[in-house]
Amino acid sequence: MAKFKLDEIDHQILDMLIENTRVPFTDIAKSLSISAGTIHVRVKKMEDAGIIKGSSLTLDYNKMGYSFIAYVGIFLQNTSQTKFVLERINDIPFVTVAHITTGKFNIFCKIRAKNTEHAKDIIFMLDDIEGVYRTETMISLEESLNDKKRLMHSIFNDM
Repeated sequence: MAKFKLDEIDHQILDMLIENTRVPFTDIAKSLSISAGTIHVRVKKMEDAGIIKGSSLTLDYNKMGYSFIAYVGIFLQNTSQTKFVLERINDIPFVTVAHITTGKFNIFCKIRAKNTEHAKDIIFMLDDIEGVYRTETMISLEESLNDKKRLMHSIFNDM
């Protein structure tokens, strides 16, 4: 498949959709002084090319009582247990992200909890998974950077 070429209009559309995935195409069209039909066609082309994959909703977990964030590095007894362990991790809803990694850890997870006591319980759940040798936890004091736009702008500038 040929590489999809984005132009400045596509970039501006993506910029607005990253900011708010629910922004109506008519609002984007007004902002860019083009028709809503053109926006629809361009978004569809980007979806068909795999550049846009669905849309997401950002929740304010702090307002929902889940302000505690920790990262847990998981050491496995054997790397052959990775798939099994990931299936068990998937059963723990408080683990919001899991990566298979190289380096120090076999798996690296992000957890969200209500407080330190709740985080301890989640970490113990991870420790209790068959095949987990041990875990190492880092507590997030503050999320200082979480910006999808900066990367998108950098990618666009490289094109």
